[in-house]
Amino acid sequence: MTNHGVNLIERIEFTDPFKKQYKKLPPDILVMVDEALLDLVKTPIPKRLRFEKLTCCRKPNIYTIHVTQNHSYKISFEIEGGIAKLRRVATHKEIDRKP
Repeated sequence: MTNHGVNLIERIEFTDPFKKQYKKLPPDILVMVDEALLDLVKTPIPKRLRFEKLTCCRKPNIYTIHVTQNHSYKISFEIEGGIAKLRRVATHKEIDRKP
């Protein structure tokens, strides 16, 4: 079964760049990131996350979700065999420039 055209996400892996960015986030954003990550493994993925596949990147396929209600922060990740490999967590603008 798929969700938004991709395999369902069964678990999450944290890359080193993601971990470094995560540690630098303000406390209120950290709470929202944690909530978004819990929602990422739900079926279906909640619409509020605005799950999308980026068209700029073909290999690897990169996806994003929105963390905050005002869409100021996003998370980018790849999906391999049901595993979401988190690449970055940053402002919307930063993720759009370098996912």
